[in-house]
Amino acid sequence: GDADVLRDGEGGKLAPKELDADEVVNIQFTSGTTSMPKAACLTHRSVLNNGKSIGDRMLLTHKDIVCCPPPLFHCFGAVLGYMATSTHGSAIVLPSESFNAEATLRAVQENACTALYGVPTMFISELELLASGAVPYEGFSQLRTGIAAGSSIPAALMRKLHDVLGLTQLTICYGMTETSPVSAMTTTDDPMWARLETVGKLLPHVEAKVVDLDGKVVAPDVRGELAVAGYLVMKGYWGDEARTQEAIRPDEEGKLWMYTGDEASMDQDGYVRITGRIKDLIIRGGENIHPLEIENAILALPSVTDVSVVGLPDPKYGEVVAAFIMPKNMNAGDEEKLKTAKEIKTWVKETLSPHLVPKYIFWADGWPKTASGKIQKFKLRETGMKLAEEGQGLYP
Repeated sequence: GDADVLRDGEGGKLAPKELDADEVVNIQFTSGTTSMPKAACLTHRSVLNNGKSIGDRMLLTHKDIVCCPPPLFHCFGAVLGYMATSTHGSAIVLPSESFNAEATLRAVQENACTALYGVPTMFISELELLASGAVPYEGFSQLRTGIAAGSSIPAALMRKLHDVLGLTQLTICYGMTETSPVSAMTTTDDPMWARLETVGKLLPHVEAKVVDLDGKVVAPDVRGELAVAGYLVMKGYWGDEARTQEAIRPDEEGKLWMYTGDEASMDQDGYVRITGRIKDLIIRGGENIHPLEIENAILALPSVTDVSVVGLPDPKYGEVVAAFIMPKNMNAGDEEKLKTAKEIKTWVKETLSPHLVPKYIFWADGWPKTASGKIQKFKLRETGMKLAEEGQGLYP
C-alpha cells in the first residue's frame, strides 16, 4: 500500500487536533505568467507528501544544509524548500528577504550549504557575480545537489552550474501550483541528456497522460497537452467553480485530471519533455514555433546574457518571432548591437532553421517578472508590439 508520510511519524503522538488530512492547509496563488494569478486550494496530504517525495529524490538527509533563495509565498520555497527539508531533518537557510544573488552566495559560503535552489534567472545572476570576481570563488566545494525549477534550464547554464558550482547532482523539478506543485523530477544520477532535455520521471503515486486536442492519449514521443492525476491535484480554485471545471476534468472512470496548459511528450522509459506553454506557442504561417527552442539556441552565444522570445502579430504570417536580448555588454553602441543582431540571426538560421529567425530583435536590461522570478511573457509581448509599431527592432 501507499507509504503515507502522515502515518509514518516515529515516537510519541501529539494530542489529537481534529485535523483532516484532506482539509485545505494552503491557498496558494499561481505565478500569473499568462494571466491573472488564481488561488489554488492545497491540502495537508498533498503538500506534505509532495515535499517528502522531492526530498527523497534529492537524497536529502539530516546532514544536508539547503540554501533556498526562492520565496516562501511560492510553492518553491514552501514545499520544495520547507516541506522537503522538514520531512528529512535537513537544515534550510533563507539568505535574504527577497532575492539577492550576493546574499545567496555568501549564505552558501557561511553555512557550508550542500544544496542550492533557484530558477534559471537566479543562477545566471549568481554566476555573473562569481565571473566578475565580486564574490570570491571559495567555499562551494561541499555543494552537491539542488533544484532548478520554474522554467527549463538551458544547456549552457546547466554545464556552468556543474563546472563552476559543482552541482553535479542538481535535479530539475517540473510542476505547477495546482499540483502541490511537483509532478516530475530528475534523479541525482540521471544522465546528462535526461537533465538537459527532460524534467525526469513522475514522482511516486502520480499519474500523467499526454493528450491531443480531442482528449485522446497520444503515442510515446508525440507532443500534446500534459494532464496529471493523483493525491497532488488541488481541490480547486478558491471561489471560482468555472475555472476549476475548465482545469480539472474527470475521465470516463471519474478520475480527476488537472490539465496543465503545458505542451509535453513522454518517452517509452517515462521521461517527460516539456516543450512549452501552449499559450506561448508562436504560430507563424500555420507552423508551431516553440520560443524555448529559439531561446536555448541564442543563449549559447557568448555575447548574450539572457533572452526571451515572444510572438508578435503580423499581417502576413499571423505571428512572427521577436527576441528580447540582454546583451553581455550593457553599454553596447549601435554598431555593436547591429553586429550582435546579425550574429543572432545567422546563428538561429544555421543551427535551427530560417523560419525560426527572429524578425524583431529588441534590447533589454531586464524582464517584467512575477514575484517568484518568472518572466511575464504577455507583458513582453505588449512592449514588443509598441516597439514594432515605432519601427524598432528591424535589422538587415
